[in-house]
Amino acid sequence: MSMLNLPQGQIARIRDYARDIAGQVQEHIDRHTTQTVERAVVRLMGLDGANDEGVPYPNVIVDHLQDQLPHGAAAFLANAVLHTGLSLSDIAWQVDAGILDLTTLPMADPRIVADTACRLVEPQMERIAANRRWREEKISGEGRRTHPLLYVIVATGNIYEDVGQAKNAVKSGAEVVAVIRSTAQSLLDYVPYGATTEGFGGTYATQENFRIMREALDEAGSREGRYVRLVNYASGLCMPEIAVMGALERLDMMLNDSMYGILFRDINMYRTFTDQHFSRMVNACAGVMINTGEDNYLTTADAVDKAYTVLASDFINERFAYHSGLTPALMGLGHAFEIDPRLENSFLLELAHAWLVRECFPEHPLKYMPPTKHITGNIFQAYMLNTMFNLAGQMTNQGIQLLGMLTEAIHTPHLQDRGLACHNATYVMNAAKDLSAQFTLKPDSFIVTRAQTVLDQCEDFLRQLVDVGLMQGIEQGLFADVKRLRDGGKGLKGVVTRADDYFNPLFPVFRKLLPTAHVA
Repeated sequence: MSMLNLPQGQIARIRDYARDIAGQVQEHIDRHTTQTVERAVVRLMGLDGANDEGVPYPNVIVDHLQDQLPHGAAAFLANAVLHTGLSLSDIAWQVDAGILDLTTLPMADPRIVADTACRLVEPQMERIAANRRWREEKISGEGRRTHPLLYVIVATGNIYEDVGQAKNAVKSGAEVVAVIRSTAQSLLDYVPYGATTEGFGGTYATQENFRIMREALDEAGSREGRYVRLVNYASGLCMPEIAVMGALERLDMMLNDSMYGILFRDINMYRTFTDQHFSRMVNACAGVMINTGEDNYLTTADAVDKAYTVLASDFINERFAYHSGLTPALMGLGHAFEIDPRLENSFLLELAHAWLVRECFPEHPLKYMPPTKHITGNIFQAYMLNTMFNLAGQMTNQGIQLLGMLTEAIHTPHLQDRGLACHNATYVMNAAKDLSAQFTLKPDSFIVTRAQTVLDQCEDFLRQLVDVGLMQGIEQGLFADVKRLRDGGKGLKGVVTRADDYFNPLFPVFRKLLPTAHVA
């Protein structure tokens, strides 16, 4: 039932603007690849491992083929398999040792090379498909949800300590566990190999760490009688590779935003837009839900004055996600409860914003972020604000509720802090289970009027952005009050213009599995 009675024609116009804005960027994406897209491809061909110095073999191969990347790394690697009969890891070892040069091997018949590359991809794609089937079977038996998924984070830096904290959180009621990534990993142009026990502000995202936590959550979930979802970050300079590793190890959600890395990590926008498209196609094949990062805008811009930028970014992220073949059920679009609590009627404003996003995206499992910007060392006030946040999430039917911690501004949460957060959310969502169905909003009410105002501002903003272009809009600081140059930031050298004969063995797979995706 609609609470706001928003003009559907206006929402359709806004989606048209978002389509035009994303389409302009898609023209660039279709002409380019990146170093990390190529590394993701060779990972999906089955290459894994690292040399004695810890350099991942996908980096070894792609760095070796740097001058040939316009043609795609897959053809050269498949050709080496045909000529040498060696395994991919043995080929990588010989390349790393200087024994083998992939660029000097005579190129076999292109059709045979392509068939070989596609054959190498098949086992990994079947593993990903099997992971998806397993997840969907487990979740389908849980029945209809009556409250948002309860989402918590762990962030010790040590994957084995993370496991203990995650299991404890599941016992307290957590349904989604995110392993926060080590500070600045998004700026590394490689993915560390193996299990890790040291990290600052979080734990390194590696395939082995994914495997360890997946196993732990399956065990904990089995004891509690529910499937527990695992989250990490497919973002930064290795966005596509991390999406591949997550798909292989059955992660369930990935923070996978189209602009977060540009705005908040100063990663080049050409690199980011190209990487997010490929990574989201991997996620779409794997049935992995993306989470976007609009909540971050409100850490640098005012949550009332710039509320329309959050909504506008949601529409843009939605369109990019459609380009990658994702369905609405896999789009965890983001927003947040970040209005200054001292502001009169702040809770009504929060409800207006939350209902607005909910009704603009009725089929999407929205990710609702807790108050952080205005949290202080006063744990009682923090707990109170988190209670209001949980009430807003239940009332407006959010899909994913990232639980706030009463010690948010003090230290990394202790076990009891996470437990209290779960108990708070469980109580509020049970106590207010059918609250929103008990009343209606007057057409001229504060909440309806505020929601319509933000929708109008969003339409005006996107109409102007169609003419300006998304990249120039980012240069002007129109999102989050942060300015980034299109030719600046980290990773620009890793962007490669495709040659006419560029080959990627994943493209036929994407066309088959994702008929609505934009695969060029």
